[in-house]
Amino acid sequence: MIDNCLLKERILVINPGATSTKFAVYDGETLIIKRTVEHLSAEINAFVKLLDQYEYRLRIILKQLAAEEIELSTLTAIAARGGILKPLKGGTYEITQEMVDDLREAKRGEHASNLGAVMAFGLASLLKIPSYIVDPVSVDEMEPVARISGLPDLPRISLSHALNTKAVARKVAKQLGKKYEEMNLIVAHLGTGISVTPHRLGRMIDVNNPKEEGPLSPDRCGGLPVGQFLKLAASGIYTFDELKEILNYKGGMYAYLGTADIREDFSMASSGNQQANLILEALSYQVAKEIGGMATVLSGQVECIILTGGIAHSEPIVNAIISRVQFIAPVIVIPGEEELEALAFGTLRVLQGEEQAQMYSM
Repeated sequence: MIDNCLLKERILVINPGATSTKFAVYDGETLIIKRTVEHLSAEINAFVKLLDQYEYRLRIILKQLAAEEIELSTLTAIAARGGILKPLKGGTYEITQEMVDDLREAKRGEHASNLGAVMAFGLASLLKIPSYIVDPVSVDEMEPVARISGLPDLPRISLSHALNTKAVARKVAKQLGKKYEEMNLIVAHLGTGISVTPHRLGRMIDVNNPKEEGPLSPDRCGGLPVGQFLKLAASGIYTFDELKEILNYKGGMYAYLGTADIREDFSMASSGNQQANLILEALSYQVAKEIGGMATVLSGQVECIILTGGIAHSEPIVNAIISRVQFIAPVIVIPGEEELEALAFGTLRVLQGEEQAQMYSM
């Protein structure tokens, strides 16, 4: 049973994913509950549009909170993972009707995280408490020179795992007795998508958009030879939608090995599959190569390199990356993701007056 005694800051955190909904409750910095609900494909696929899942997912959260005897009246604020919004600088943003309308329209693309702010705002409005997002995927702190691609019609775009990236950067800075805003570091988020980011004095000044650039990942292609891809696109073998699906869901390791489960890839490799060995090596090789490139963005002035995300649990891949980049700077490994904690702590900084909440406007 959870003690429902009203504390100064009790924060409900919501992080919707493609096939799961993660949520947690924090009393200040203390985690009270943390749950992950996996959704059956049949249930998710029954909804035509992503935002149609709003009530379905919210009911699941409310039912679990009731089972844990956490009363909604004890909540001080609600935090949610931000979706694909307009380019924003990093920080904590109050969720407004304008933001919700933008996410519902999904002009910049649909993503499961678009649901987060919509759910948080709806529930918070009923409870008459504030709601926030922290470091959404559209955080854009890139330098002007980093936006240049090679064709004026195709500027480089900042989309990344900003929430977890900034969270682990803050955590490492604290461990080293420094402030995040005082450090130069590189963070590689190794997950379903892989993004490598140089941070200079608290700003993500460049990043590979994991849907278009950078290393291959479990199911994304990463950067491709453009000329060859153009020939493939013009061949008539694939439709536009099929190519889009390949780029984002059926590329990378999946395209080579038929699975996006890295554990299965290692099992294949240990059974003598040379192709599996080569693709696993290619993943670590390409990540290291991207880290090396981002080190030049910081003119070699890198205090540390952080490896994070789900794949950072894989010791062979981590060791292979470290062997190639440790000459640049010390490497710190923080496996998994810190997104729920990052949302709670970002909101807490605002509630405690350590940070000013920013406002979203079109």
